[in-house]
Amino acid sequence: MKICFIMYPWERVDPDSDSTLRLIHEAILRGHTVAITSTHNLTVRNNVTGSFCDVIVQKSKVSNNFKTFYNTIEFRRSQLPLSGFDAILMRDNPPLDNLAINFLDSVRSDTFIMNDIDGLRLANNKLYTASFVDLAHEFIPVTHVSKNRDYLERMFFESDSDKMILKPLTGYGGRGVIVLEKSAKHSFRSLLDFYIGGNNKESSRENYVILQEYVSGAEDGDVRILILNGEPIGAMRRIPAEGDVRSNVHAGGTVVKHTLTKHDKQLCKEIGPKLVRDGIYFTGIDVIGGKLIEVNVLSPGGITRINKLNRTRLQELVIDFVESVVNSKELAIRRKNEFRQAIEDANLG
Repeated sequence: MKICFIMYPWERVDPDSDSTLRLIHEAILRGHTVAITSTHNLTVRNNVTGSFCDVIVQKSKVSNNFKTFYNTIEFRRSQLPLSGFDAILMRDNPPLDNLAINFLDSVRSDTFIMNDIDGLRLANNKLYTASFVDLAHEFIPVTHVSKNRDYLERMFFESDSDKMILKPLTGYGGRGVIVLEKSAKHSFRSLLDFYIGGNNKESSRENYVILQEYVSGAEDGDVRILILNGEPIGAMRRIPAEGDVRSNVHAGGTVVKHTLTKHDKQLCKEIGPKLVRDGIYFTGIDVIGGKLIEVNVLSPGGITRINKLNRTRLQELVIDFVESVVNSKELAIRRKNEFRQAIEDANLG
């Protein structure tokens, strides 16, 4: 199988914790041809969408030490047609490069893309959680999204809670997440001006922000659940650093083992079918107090830490899934060709 990873720069990979490196390593172990590229290397040549790729040179022995594997890997640069790959795994960091996604429109019928490009368009920002129907707010917190200051101010003061969460719509990694308390109401307008930006006259230059119900238990951290083809495959609890509301490890949080609760499993069961319908085959969801806070679809992380906490290898499950999809597509093509040949033979008499 031939796999292309569209990802962040190779030099930014941390071999001790990087999830994408685990997926690449697993694919190489299985003898697959693996290439990596980035969105800025995408090209069109003679109406064929391709990319300047770094193809990993196959070796007789693959080190099981990820740091050694990363430091000794060899690449061969080549401009390659993307439709020649059996699978493309999108592992770029947010925010979504919409122009790069448009390049992939021309190869989607030939190549399995994970996650699907339409799914990425739908779910690449925090608005996606609002698309899940949960009228009782059992799984989805009350959320307001706007760039209208008056509206957001009204929602804040009308809230029954003494505090709410404010964050940018397009942020990631815990950046810009703050807790607002009613006692600090005199600062609220100033915070909106900072987050929304612009000048109140040119709304196109202003930023959308999220004002969200403060979920009880947020101070104790969140749960990252990795979901593959609609089913949970692993989880961990992330605990924020002292004095910080953000649980993200990059923001100073720590991780501990987490066993999925009955409510966690029900949440996954509620959202799983829609994720699959939308082409979101591999995602990391963030849950606080049993409620879905975010759906991470571009380069969901957590494989390495969940593996260490549970002595498992989640990358095996992910590559298993990619292989099964590709094999199913190849089987369908063979059957189609056999049927076409049968019709041709009948026509020849």
